[in-house]
Amino acid sequence: MSLNSPLDFSRTFLAAMSTRMFCYYQDRIPQDASLLVVSNHRSFMDALVLMAALSSPIRFACHHYMGQVPVMREFVTEQLGCFPLEDTQNRQQSFFVQSQILLRSKQMVGVFPEGTKPMVKFTQPNHLGEFQRGFAHLALRADVQDLAILPIAIASLEEVNTNGFPLRLLSLFDPSEPLFNQAGWHPLVIYRRLAVLIGRPYWITPQHQQKYHGKQAKTVVAELTEHCYSEIAQLLHQGCY
Repeated sequence: MSLNSPLDFSRTFLAAMSTRMFCYYQDRIPQDASLLVVSNHRSFMDALVLMAALSSPIRFACHHYMGQVPVMREFVTEQLGCFPLEDTQNRQQSFFVQSQILLRSKQMVGVFPEGTKPMVKFTQPNHLGEFQRGFAHLALRADVQDLAILPIAIASLEEVNTNGFPLRLLSLFDPSEPLFNQAGWHPLVIYRRLAVLIGRPYWITPQHQQKYHGKQAKTVVAELTEHCYSEIAQLLHQGCY
């Protein structure tokens, strides 16, 4: 896989789907820095959208099952350059190790802090679910210079909603995920028109990392998570209305 192939594939796919995308605040994208891209997540198209919006390949951490399902595995790893996480027992450690290696080489790493929930249950375009804190822990413990978190909102303006495949089919590939052990179908959200709004970068300083110890660690992680959540929520509100 060449470095630019995920970006080329993203642009080609969005053009083939006749998806119209409007990008705002692109001047906020830091140059020559290690970037941890954080965004809301409702559609299988989100990784493609973000790469096209930032004009750069982004290495996304994706759910364990995506590395197990034939065809999907080849799509997410070879075409998009994603790295599937390990099973439940080793998931967090594999996320930290792989992400740090990529960030040190100045590759963008992408994270969807809402996790799997928005992908298995249809939500409204302006809805933002609770954020998991793994990305904040990564940013604070990573031994990476010039690291910034870049919050981004994907605001759907026009979309088509349909069903993909039964959720219980996915449990064959990842029985440890309780969200797959239920009736119903995996929804597919196809964007027709959307706005991508780029937030202000949040730079990780030595002062942040010094606080990431002892009793202060929980507080600084919560503050970082809440900052990114609030930034994306405001941008999402702006984009959807």
